[in-house]
Amino acid sequence: MYKKSAIFAATAAMMMGAPAQAEDSVFVGHLADMSGPTAFVGKVYADGVRDAMTYINANGGISGTKLEFETIDYAYKVPQAIASYKKWKSRKGMVAMQGWGTADTEALISFVAKDEIPVYSASYSGHLTDPMGKNPKTSKPAPYNFFYGASYSDACRGLVQWAAEDWKAKGNSGKPKFTHIGANHPYPNAPKEACAIYAKELGFEVMPPVVISMKPGDFKAQCLSLKSSGTNYGYIGNLGGSVLSLVKSCNTVGTDIQFMSNIWGGDKKVFEAAGEGIRDYIFPTMTPFWTDDVPGMKLVREISKVSDPSGKEERLHHYIRGVCSAYYMKEAMEWAKDNGGITGENIKKGMYARENWVPAGLEGVCLAANWSAEDHRGINQVNIYKGNYNDGNVQIERVSQMTLERRDDWLGF
Repeated sequence: MYKKSAIFAATAAMMMGAPAQAEDSVFVGHLADMSGPTAFVGKVYADGVRDAMTYINANGGISGTKLEFETIDYAYKVPQAIASYKKWKSRKGMVAMQGWGTADTEALISFVAKDEIPVYSASYSGHLTDPMGKNPKTSKPAPYNFFYGASYSDACRGLVQWAAEDWKAKGNSGKPKFTHIGANHPYPNAPKEACAIYAKELGFEVMPPVVISMKPGDFKAQCLSLKSSGTNYGYIGNLGGSVLSLVKSCNTVGTDIQFMSNIWGGDKKVFEAAGEGIRDYIFPTMTPFWTDDVPGMKLVREISKVSDPSGKEERLHHYIRGVCSAYYMKEAMEWAKDNGGITGENIKKGMYARENWVPAGLEGVCLAANWSAEDHRGINQVNIYKGNYNDGNVQIERVSQMTLERRDDWLGF
């Protein structure tokens, strides 16, 4: 599957007696949302992936093989994502893809399985973690789907574990009430049923979901519903402007609720935009933050200089997850090159070749991962943070780390 991108030039050079320089390359497609409803974080994550792949090429590639890649802004439209995938597969000989959203990633599951093309998505849908289709709740096996991080379902389970402890720590009694809040869309819906079942196991009273648009809007009516239901803990499945509108609307009507967001719904930009109106906002992460002092941040900061030569831009944790995603792919490709060649099938095998795997140079940044042919839950840890905005300063503190069981009934769900 190698592409001899300079075969003609090399042959001509040999005929003229000049030194030949043939360069191997493999093609990686890169889907990004930089103009659609998830662009608020989509561009940040895409920058991390692109900078990482550019940096990899500038520092030896895949043991000498370059990554040829193309980024397409598909604006979160599933048909456009499928069309881009088909073009890359037929015209470029794509061996792997860095993907993005839940709806498009799930729509492509059967395509990539048939074509044997690993997809590293930024969707953390639990549906993507069951490669064999073992769980009856798995709609279809996903043998070629990978992502870096805990699934949306596991992250939500970690949040309700924290909420159960928080409820008791505050001296409350009785059943706390839990509500899922988000658009009726595959991305916010991904953990809804799984998290609700676990919340019940932990003793929560699960209230009917509250639907809010992915777009910013006036959500006072939904906040009044949360207020009248007496919801104590609300899981937010949306991101960006929608989250800001929800927080502001609920402040306006006086809804007393502990918000907990999915991984895309909490970052420094959200706190800066919400200002003083945001208090004790709980969210999960899978990496440290830009200013944290861990060994692997040295490499992340070098990668960041690809698009910010000054090195002054403070990257969000979404950018750092993009770097991790690209580097797990890189090292799986290196294994593939040493074990038969960089094909999609061999890259997939390379994802199973290590245990407690942290890419070289990213120690303390990417959590140790374990993928197997029967279980694509690479990460089962969830770091939980609390964010506040006080007197013009964003204050973020870690409050807990949850380790999720690898329960059979949670695989793919």
